[in-house]
Amino acid sequence: MDALTLDLDPTANRNAAAALASAGADLNPNDRGPVLIAGAGIGGLASALALARRGIPAHVLERRDAFAEEGAGIQIGPNGTRILRALGVEDALRPHLGTPEKLRVRDGHTGAQLALLPLGRWIADRHGAPYWVVHRKDLHAALVEAARAEPLIALTMDFAADEVALGRDRVAVADARGRAKVGRALIAADGIGSSLRGQLFESPQPRFYGKSASRAVVPIDGLPADFRRPEVTIWLFPDAHVVHYPISGARELAMIVVLDDTDSDCDWNTPVEPSAVLRKMPSRAPELEALMLAVENWKRWSLRTLPVPPRLARGPVALLGDAAHPMLPFLAQGGVMALEDAMVIADMLAVWPGDAAAALSAYERRRRMRASRVVAASQRNGTIYHLRGAAGLARNLALRVIPAQRLMAGFDWLYGWHADQQA
Repeated sequence: MDALTLDLDPTANRNAAAALASAGADLNPNDRGPVLIAGAGIGGLASALALARRGIPAHVLERRDAFAEEGAGIQIGPNGTRILRALGVEDALRPHLGTPEKLRVRDGHTGAQLALLPLGRWIADRHGAPYWVVHRKDLHAALVEAARAEPLIALTMDFAADEVALGRDRVAVADARGRAKVGRALIAADGIGSSLRGQLFESPQPRFYGKSASRAVVPIDGLPADFRRPEVTIWLFPDAHVVHYPISGARELAMIVVLDDTDSDCDWNTPVEPSAVLRKMPSRAPELEALMLAVENWKRWSLRTLPVPPRLARGPVALLGDAAHPMLPFLAQGGVMALEDAMVIADMLAVWPGDAAAALSAYERRRRMRASRVVAASQRNGTIYHLRGAAGLARNLALRVIPAQRLMAGFDWLYGWHADQQA
């Protein structure tokens, strides 16, 4: 089988290259195999389910030998919840979901309310799908359960796709132990530190953003009523903000604190002492102070950015989710963008079932502008959240005087997205 000229070192990728050569001799030419997916996170599993719904087999390859039970809360706007419904996981998620009625914005120093924005029925009626909050582990568990129940999906754990070899109509990956898998295409859904992005795409390494995020999940029983309401609450400070909302069927409260930081080496699960979080926080309203003092277990990660690469697809390989366009946590769209990617990539592979390169090129055209716009909007939101001095006072005034529904209508372009849209 002829190989594509994509500057891959056959010596470094010898196991994958051998598997590709063997596939050329042994496989039915009409059966190019499943779509290989590197990474069994939200984006990887959603891609597998979306492909299966279109009759396309998928093989998900996960680097870890077991899924972690830890995680944080995740907000899913209507552009994401309509996808989860289409993937058939709503019933499994329902006991764990929250549907917040409001988004309450408060001054972090004084506790004064700056805005009360509509979610709940208002946003569901406007966009045809609800706004959900859920524990990330519950969302992931629902996706895993659905994938394992689907005959068209295979899931292999403890398989790191370290080697890649590309052919005209197939792609092979292999791990360090020499195990290899062959398929019709490869989706790199292996996160912000994607090794496949580094091998196949001309992309710089993610850059430290100068801030970190600390997360916690605490039992909601015993907390004051302010923290038990079905709402998302944001507290704004100069150079910092706090977000919290009920999850796990209103049994727990998810919190995230974003602060300026100089430590660029914290990964997703780095423990941090409560005193370290509190020490870096600006002076805060008494009720928020009491809540933060009640939190005993924090995990911190360094925020990193990466410009959307010039290419999201290369031959039969495509980047998806954080491997393609990592999001800062200022617009609650990181997981949702991976869901959007999953739907579009499945649609394009269904349109071009015999030409993965053409399908993934079409995916790139449909997703790059959209992803770039959301990445930019998230960074802009973070700047607005962390304004100080006169600019912060002007922001607060605008939040108080602009009608709430008008403010929310400014996000119609985001929440109203459907898979058949170009951007």
